Amino acid sequence: NSPFFGFSPMKLFSSTSLSLVPLVNPDGVDLVLNGSEGMGTRKEELERLNGHRPNFNEWKANINGVDLNKQFPSLWEIEKHRKPTAPSYRDYPGTTPLTEPESIAMYRLITENPPDRLLALHTQGEEIYWGYKGLEPEESAAVIKDFEKVSGNIYKGIRDIDSYAGFRDWFIHHYFKEGYTVELGKGQNPLPFQQFSHIYHATSGILWRSLCFHE
Repeated sequence: NSPFFGFSPMKLFSSTSLSLVPLVNPDGVDLVLNGSEGMGTRKEELERLNGHRPNFNEWKANINGVDLNKQFPSLWEIEKHRKPTAPSYRDYPGTTPLTEPESIAMYRLITENPPDRLLALHTQGEEIYWGYKGLEPEESAAVIKDFEKVSGNIYKGIRDIDSYAGFRDWFIHHYFKEGYTVELGKGQNPLPFQQFSHIYHATSGILWRSLCFHE
């Protein structure tokens, strides 16, 4: 019954359903953390896709070399024509939208029970992207101001960026509902764990505010 950031958890959780996906790209994260040693026959292939770098710190794809956040059917063709044309450690959008099991799983999660608001947590930059081709609802502009405020003005809202075929892009494009990409922390990926306390403090209010819908 204690308030958090001015919100009542009991009230929010009695009026709002929350669906949480803790990790969308487990294979990619495993490569970043542990390298290719445990990948068996795929070891040489993955090292080639990684450009034979000494580590996988810059890896941004799934294990098939497909960037999962460029896999959704929303102006996907733009990314196809300007991004890598073959599997890579980052930015390759695949041969068509929704070829990868991870992106298919997220697509099904949304289409089977579309939420009223979507937050996608990424790293890094301490920015929140909230617009998409002018298709976002009017309330997004007010919500982003609240997000900035409860973050202690650490996070800044950015309406438009030159990026397409992302999970949030597709959600706004096809449902015309609120979608936000929160770029956690600041620095070079993968961010050091020492940033966790700062990130937690700066984003806790955003996550609580995201559960609040004004009637």
